[in-house]
Amino acid sequence: MSSLSVFITIAAYFSVLFFIAYITGRRADNQGFFIGNRKSRWYVVAFAMIGSSISGVTFISVPGWVSTTHFAYLQMVLGFVVGQIIIAYVLIPLFYRMNLVSIYGYLENRFGLSSWRTGAWFFFISKMLGASVRLFLVCMVLQLLVFDPFGLPFVLNVICTVALVWLYTVKGGVKSLIWTDTFKTFCLIISVVLCIYFIASNLGFSFSEMVAAIYEHDYSKMFFFDDVNDKRYFFKQFFAGVFTIIATIGLDQDMMQRHLSCKNFRDSQKNMITSGIMLFFVVAMFLMLGVLLFIFAARNSISTPAKTDELFPMIATQGYFPAIVGVLFLLGLISAAYSAAGSALTSLTTSFTVDILESDKKKDEAGVARTRKRVHVMMAMMMGLVIMIFNMLNNTNVVDAAYILASYTYGPILGMFAFGIFTKKQVKDKYIPLAAVAAPVLCFILQKNSEQWFNGYAFSYELLIFNALFMFIGLLCLTKK
Repeated sequence: MSSLSVFITIAAYFSVLFFIAYITGRRADNQGFFIGNRKSRWYVVAFAMIGSSISGVTFISVPGWVSTTHFAYLQMVLGFVVGQIIIAYVLIPLFYRMNLVSIYGYLENRFGLSSWRTGAWFFFISKMLGASVRLFLVCMVLQLLVFDPFGLPFVLNVICTVALVWLYTVKGGVKSLIWTDTFKTFCLIISVVLCIYFIASNLGFSFSEMVAAIYEHDYSKMFFFDDVNDKRYFFKQFFAGVFTIIATIGLDQDMMQRHLSCKNFRDSQKNMITSGIMLFFVVAMFLMLGVLLFIFAARNSISTPAKTDELFPMIATQGYFPAIVGVLFLLGLISAAYSAAGSALTSLTTSFTVDILESDKKKDEAGVARTRKRVHVMMAMMMGLVIMIFNMLNNTNVVDAAYILASYTYGPILGMFAFGIFTKKQVKDKYIPLAAVAAPVLCFILQKNSEQWFNGYAFSYELLIFNALFMFIGLLCLTKK
């Protein structure tokens, strides 16, 4: 795939994206930026959330992931569906009833100022690291396809990538994101469907033969009930999925900002459940694509790269297929990656402005708008810096990295919300930051020693549950008499 075709694809994509962002966000005020003025249609939000939930990490890493985890990831995605049903009937009515702009305002109402800021800061760290991991992946591909051929440095790649994200979110925020995410979801689904079609056609498969080949392949095993010490063990994956989705969607300002843009809580519930079911089938398509990629590599004696993240980009862009496959790959990648980055930048701006600076309490509408715009620039610059740092330190599968980060940083948030919702106890608010730091530290100790302490048991993403549990216990210890 030539550098010129890559540039033309990206330019065409962003031309459409900026046009949509301009049309939908030109008259957006602060409420439009933060929660879309609560006028979004639920079915539009449900479709748009697919693009928000699937990042560039998913697009590249999940197809390559089947070689080690097979279809076990769907066990976790089943947990996602259950988790989204819980969010729909527990959290969404609560947030609408309180008329929240930032969901962490609940913590202030329930516990106090320290709890509110603790939740906001943990979200800030989680989202900044997680979004940077995801955007780093698209920067790597662009470096390979565009910047290296022209002898341009990685730092320029990062500046251009982050600047594009900033540009299409600066005006409309959530009001624009709903519609840009709808466009990106459409591009993402079309690209993965057509990639599957072209690869299956090259292998000489009809649709039924393709399904049979995937079903009979060793990598298509989905359920693992045999070994409790296996990271793919069903109950580990399923319950990790339930609690991960509650933490990373229900207690995540980024995701809930879009869900709270619906007209009322019933519309938001329909959107939440519908998007969860659709996500299951979209992830299944990525796993099917992964099996087809490995079948293609085996038949054509292509050496599988040491990092399986590189398999899909390598086969799609190195001339094994017609140029359209490379274009579709790139279109899907930038749709997934920029969707996640754009929403993350908007939510970071919202949370920092509302929760940490408390601008909505201290300033008028014009003052809030000025602060919001400055924070938006600052968040973009910080995201670029974190991507550069991650580029220097990266040594692991980025899907694992994203979920490991979530396990450590979302646990205290999950513990605080669980304690607030399921108990009526009051706590010593000023000590909550200490408990929030102690919980991840205890989790780290537990993870490092679990195999020695528990007869070979290795923690996977269910570590999030224990992190939240430690936070819950810490809050019990801080209960006021």
